[in-house]
Amino acid sequence: QGPLVESGGGLVLAGGSLRLVCAASAIILRDKAVGWYRQAPGSQREAVAAIARGGTTNYLNSVKGRFTISRDTAKNTVYLQMNSLKPEDTAVYYCNTIPKVNWGQGTRVTVSS
Repeated sequence: QGPLVESGGGLVLAGGSLRLVCAASAIILRDKAVGWYRQAPGSQREAVAAIARGGTTNYLNSVKGRFTISRDTAKNTVYLQMNSLKPEDTAVYYCNTIPKVNWGQGTRVTVSS
């Protein structure tokens, strides 16, 4: 098991919501910029959202207004709240620090129409 563990994925209908969780055991996430990434079948991994150490956030254009990245420093976790999900959001989602460490197993999100 790597330093980061993702959870919260699942199967959801289009228009539904999921909250992904990125937990760290050996890394203090509040000291790092953290990003969420996704990889759909047959596609390259892409950055979806990022949160800087100071809290500034950035998003992939296609998820702006639907996804929200946040962190809970007390729990040493970073979240990705995903609302109004679309079938094209289907992918395995990963979190990683910036700069990156070893990738975790990811959590699968499937959005059905």
